Amino acid sequence: MKQLWIFPLVVLAGMGLSVEAGLLGPLGEEIGHFWATLGIFAIGSLLLTLGLIFSRPKLSLMFKQPRWQLTGGILGPIYVVALTVAIPHIGVGLTMVGILFGQVATSLIIDHWGLLGSHKRAVDKYRIGALVAILAALWLIQ
Repeated sequence: MKQLWIFPLVVLAGMGLSVEAGLLGPLGEEIGHFWATLGIFAIGSLLLTLGLIFSRPKLSLMFKQPRWQLTGGILGPIYVVALTVAIPHIGVGLTMVGILFGQVATSLIIDHWGLLGSHKRAVDKYRIGALVAILAALWLIQ
């Protein structure tokens, strides 16, 4: 497998999401869930803007893509608001395992049918077993 370097990257990204969730719960309780979400996205937007300053402009290419691909921008704020609401009530662990279950279940559907421009990857007994294991973790961690 020539892309082995990707696995530590996604594990680190997942670790970052848990840290972000841990920060968002208390922040949302203090300043409000929507203000916390706005704050997180504002800081992220500033960092991305700095990154774009040093990259080759591709804005014209973005607007040549199918419009439905840009609807993913709607899902980020929904995810962050869900984190800020859930964390104070059920904790970071249960929230993140619940999110993981939803991500894996939906990902299996997307992969199996090759939806949203992804390559088809058949759902087999091992992938279903992994989903069941996550469901068991969700039940055990509560």
